[in-house]
Formats: sequence, structure tokens, C-alpha cells
Amino acid sequence: MKLSKYWKAAVAGVVAGAGALGTAAQDGRVTGPEGLAIAGAFLAAAVAVWRVPNKGPKDPA
Repeated sequence: MKLSKYWKAAVAGVVAGAGALGTAAQDGRVTGPEGLAIAGAFLAAAVAVWRVPNKGPKDPA
């Protein structure tokens, strides 16, 4: 089983979620709707990246 497909999706989700969290925490607290936006950013990025197939190896010839 190749994990690269899952790792790239997890990293994309974490980066998107962290960016949304950083924006939401500017005032020192995270509200319910902001929490939903953070979760949505994480899921949207992870699913979008997971759906894109990895390129195959290049032909050395």
C-alpha cells in the first residue's frame, strides 16, 4: 500500500486547517462558526488533494 496519496492529503488538510485557525484566532477566541469553517477548510483541502492522482514514474527512455 502506497501512503503518498494519503500523506499528501493529510498535509494539505493540516495546512488549510492551520491557516483557517490562525485567521479565526486573531481575536483570541474561536467561535462555533469559526470552528466549522476550520473543519470545512481541512476537509475540503484533504478531499480535493486526495482525489488528484499521483503521476506515474517517467519513462527513462
